[in-house]
Amino acid sequence: MVVSRINNPVSDQAGVLEDTTLLGPLDTVLSTIDARNIAIGVSGGADSAMLLIAAAQIVSQHKKTLHAVHVHHGLVDAADAWAAHTAALARQLGLAFHFLPVRVTGDSGKGTEAAARLARYTAFQNWAVNHNCHHMLLAHHRDDQAETILLRLLRGAGVQGMSGMAAHTQRGVLQLYRPWLDVDRSRILNAAVHYEAQTGWIPVQDPTNRDQKYTRAAVRTLLTPILNARWPQWQGNLLRHARVMAQSSLLLQDLGEMDLRHCELTEDGISFSLARWRQLPQHRQANVLRQWLQRHHIPMPTEARLNQWLRQLRQVHALGHDRNILLKHHGCHIVCQRGQVRLRWDDSV
Repeated sequence: MVVSRINNPVSDQAGVLEDTTLLGPLDTVLSTIDARNIAIGVSGGADSAMLLIAAAQIVSQHKKTLHAVHVHHGLVDAADAWAAHTAALARQLGLAFHFLPVRVTGDSGKGTEAAARLARYTAFQNWAVNHNCHHMLLAHHRDDQAETILLRLLRGAGVQGMSGMAAHTQRGVLQLYRPWLDVDRSRILNAAVHYEAQTGWIPVQDPTNRDQKYTRAAVRTLLTPILNARWPQWQGNLLRHARVMAQSSLLLQDLGEMDLRHCELTEDGISFSLARWRQLPQHRQANVLRQWLQRHHIPMPTEARLNQWLRQLRQVHALGHDRNILLKHHGCHIVCQRGQVRLRWDDSV
């Protein structure tokens, strides 16, 4: 890990952003964070660069220290130049710049996009631990949110997935904030144009954003123009749908917690009564399993796998004497033992 620290105040070369649409939400988020050190994930593109610039402009009002954190994926030839260009922006703003090289492989079978995202967030987590900085701002905006919801719809996401990205969420040791989720990207691009006119600094252009071999880029280049032409309000409609899904997700979580109490969930949250679970209507049985897994940050199963679990749990002996049931999922096991449905993270049953 290479770290370049610039301790000078904002230099005379830095420009000024005046768009309150960008500054207002950021100011609100910064005022809610009770920590001195704040990180910003910055690729060097227009979105993250403008977020960094806007934060640098107002951070002194909140008596906080900003850190520009750049992940070098090494996926394109220009990656080294992007890192240098982003470092130059941090230097212009008088901010600490942190360069995090990662190795992206497709060994997981999930594709380059997913592998790069996993590598990036893993690097963020490790950096956060090493620097005792557990709050990070990300530059996702309204267009990103609509695109994400559309992608999740095409992939068959459930209620929680269709809620879209959260404005504030926790991922491991990191608190992640997205202050611009309600901001149109056009406002960000306009700010980038004005900043270039003031300082000469130009955001990097990532060719993968238009490369149709990547799913998100394919949606952006193939579907979005058609949606914009035929249904100009599609983004707003999807975002309203996401808000409804978010409310529905909260209701399902509340119901799941209520039903877990009915199922006599143990204090450690590891097991519950199979007999009590069987008393619930079948659709609520499924919701209990989802809520139980979510409590332990275990990825949701596919619909087919969940239905398989439900069949086995409904058929297994209520007292757990049938020991043949073993449900494997993401490094854990769901087993029945003495009338209890249990989670285990080892191979012993």
